[in-house]
Amino acid sequence: MTPQQQMPVVYLENVSKVYGRIHALTNVTLGLSGGVTGVLGLNGAGKSTLFKLLMGKLKPNSGTIRLFGEDPWKNPAPYARIGFVPENEKMYDWMTALEFVSTFARLFGMTKDEAEQEALRVLDFVGLADVANKQIGRFSKGMRQRTKIAHALVNKPELIILDEPLQGCDPLARTTINNVIRELGKSGCTVLVSSHILTEIERVTEQIVILHHGKLLALGNLHAIRERLDQIPHTIHIRGEDSRGLGRSLMGHPAVFGLNFPNEHELNIQTFHFGQLHQDLPKIIVEGGHKVELIDNPDDDLESILGYLTGGQSHAK
Repeated sequence: MTPQQQMPVVYLENVSKVYGRIHALTNVTLGLSGGVTGVLGLNGAGKSTLFKLLMGKLKPNSGTIRLFGEDPWKNPAPYARIGFVPENEKMYDWMTALEFVSTFARLFGMTKDEAEQEALRVLDFVGLADVANKQIGRFSKGMRQRTKIAHALVNKPELIILDEPLQGCDPLARTTINNVIRELGKSGCTVLVSSHILTEIERVTEQIVILHHGKLLALGNLHAIRERLDQIPHTIHIRGEDSRGLGRSLMGHPAVFGLNFPNEHELNIQTFHFGQLHQDLPKIIVEGGHKVELIDNPDDDLESILGYLTGGQSHAK
């Protein structure tokens, strides 16, 4: 096995990018290969800067970037093995989806017939086969996003980079795109998908990278990070017809250490054992005959994880 084959598909070592006095990325080191990895961070965390560095749109001020073991600034060949879906991109609204995707296929050296065949294959993969001949300008946001994903797949890439692919999409489009992402990961591709919403990433992967103010805050399994969060209290918010009756049913539960009632229809539960309580809640609600409209976890989000990992400094500038 050659040194290039032993290297991760994506490798960064002490990579920094500075815009004037703004440190967009600072000494980021990571290696990723295979499956889906979620790149999490609030707006301005450095997610898009990371992706632009990987795609050669930006050059790092310092550090090393390797794609498939190669330095892309010395040898651009790795880019032929990558599919990229940027967060913002103007599309040719007068083109049909088939024309748009097949045009990109032609750029990879395919004949007209080959390009059309490949375009139809990837449009079918993202669930747009039935509207392949419809103009992009008449597409919904979710359909446009799926067209962008299709165009990034025509070269059968081994590395796929998706920058906020679910932003602005309706629930049905989100479900379809998530299914596509999972299938790409199962196929053996290395997939990087960014988001600032924790639940979006949870639907496609447990493997995450967390960026915060340009620094690598965490790399690993989201489930393991959540287990560490059991060291701090969580709140579960419930809305229903009889919040006090449900509160009485929960009194004495070993996972509950506090209850409060904002009003007669709402209940806040404090727990150190988030998973255990969520596992028991359905049975308690059904057996007690309680009518519940909403169960929410207001502190079970990215900002809460950032607050925990930074010792409460997630909003520090």
